[in-house]
Amino acid sequence: MRLSCKVAAALLGLAGLLLLLYLLAGRHAAPRPPPPPTRPAARRQPRLGRSPPRRSGAGGAGARKPGEQKHSKEPSSLQCMHLAVVACGDRLEETLIMLKSAVLFSNRRLRFHIFSEDSLKPEFEKKLQEWPSSYTKKFEYNIYPITFSVGNAQEWKKLFKPCAAQRLFLPVILKDVDSLLYVDTDVLFLRPIDDIWHILKEFNSTQLAAMAPEHEIPKIGWYSRFARHPYYGTTGVNSGVMLMNLTRIRNTQFKNSMIPGGLTWEEMLYPLYQKYKNYITWGDQDLLNIIFYFNPECLYVFPCQWNYRPDHCMYGSNCKGAEEEGVSILHGNRGVYHDDKQPTFKALYEVIRDFPFEDNLFQSLYYPLQSKFLDTVHTLCGRIPQVFLKQIEKTMKKVYENRVIVYLGANHRY
Repeated sequence: MRLSCKVAAALLGLAGLLLLLYLLAGRHAAPRPPPPPTRPAARRQPRLGRSPPRRSGAGGAGARKPGEQKHSKEPSSLQCMHLAVVACGDRLEETLIMLKSAVLFSNRRLRFHIFSEDSLKPEFEKKLQEWPSSYTKKFEYNIYPITFSVGNAQEWKKLFKPCAAQRLFLPVILKDVDSLLYVDTDVLFLRPIDDIWHILKEFNSTQLAAMAPEHEIPKIGWYSRFARHPYYGTTGVNSGVMLMNLTRIRNTQFKNSMIPGGLTWEEMLYPLYQKYKNYITWGDQDLLNIIFYFNPECLYVFPCQWNYRPDHCMYGSNCKGAEEEGVSILHGNRGVYHDDKQPTFKALYEVIRDFPFEDNLFQSLYYPLQSKFLDTVHTLCGRIPQVFLKQIEKTMKKVYENRVIVYLGANHRY
C-alpha cells in the first residue's frame, strides 16, 4: 500500500526541522575542556549504579554482604525518583530496555527497585554495570527476591503473568519509600519520568494512587463488556503504569465488601483474593479495580498518553491526549514488541534497544525511528507517526537548547 501524501509530507517536514536543529546544535556545541590532571587515588571508589546498603528489607535484599563495598548514602525522596518493576521468566531484556529508556530521557536521579527471580539477579547486575559511567551515575538500584507477606506464595505467583502480583505488596516491602512509580516490563518512556512524577503534587488529600483508564470507549472496553466483578469507573483502570504514595497507602483504612469497618492494605489483599478469585481474569489488575471501586476517592486518574497501548490506535485513534500532546509512556502489552502485529510499537522498542548509549540522539535514535515508521503505514497505528514522535522531539529539542544556552552563556562572560 502506498504511503499517503499527508503522512509523507508530515514525516519529511519533521525530518527537515530536526535536521536544522541538529546542525544548529552541532554548530554551537561547546568544545570539551582538556581533562584535569590525574591524581593518585586515595581510596577505592564504589561501583556506580549500585544501591546503598540497607539494614532492613525483604529477605535481607538490601543488606550489605561481607566483602561488599560500601555505597553512598541513599538520596532522600525529594532528591531522587523511585521506579519499581517486577521481572520473572523471560522478561530480562524487556526490563533492561525499559530502564534504559528511563535513564535516557530523565533529568533527576533515579532509584530502581527491581523484583526478580534469584536466577535473574546476576544477569541484571552484569548488564547494568556494563552501561557507561555517564549513565550509571544517574541511578542507583536494589534487586529484591519475589516475596508475598500474606497468603499462599504459589497462588500469588501464578495469579496472572509470572510474579505480577508482587506489585500488590510494594507498600508492605518498601517501608522506607514514600512515593513510587511502578511500571510493567513492557513499558517505554518517551519523555522524562520527572513529568509523571510531578503528578504526585496534584493528588488531593484522599488520593494515594494514579492510573489510566483501561479504555476510552465503554462500548468496546473489556471491563464494561465482560467483567464479573466490581471495577473502577465506567471502563476500569489499567495497572501497567501506577504512581503511588506508599505512605498514604500504608496509613489508610480501606472500605471493602468483606467487613463493615476498614482494613489496611496488607489485611485486605488475601481475603479480597479469596472472595473474587473465581471471577477475576487479569489477576492483580482486577484486584486493584475492586479496591478502587470501593474507594474511588483514593484514585487519581491520569490521561491515556501516560499509558498508551495498542488498543488506543489499532481500532482507530481514540486517545485524544496523545493526539494533542504525543505519547508520554508507551505500553507494549499483547506482546507487540516481539511479533509483527503492531510494527509501530516494535519499531520503537528496537530503536531504543539498539541505540548506543553515548551516540547522538538525533542521528542514532530519531532518524532510524523515522525510517522504520515508513514501513508501518499499512497499519492504523502507523498512520499517526506524529503521536509517537512528538514527545521524543520535545525532549531532544530541550537537550540541545540547553547545550546551546549553556555554551552561549559561558562565552558571553567578560
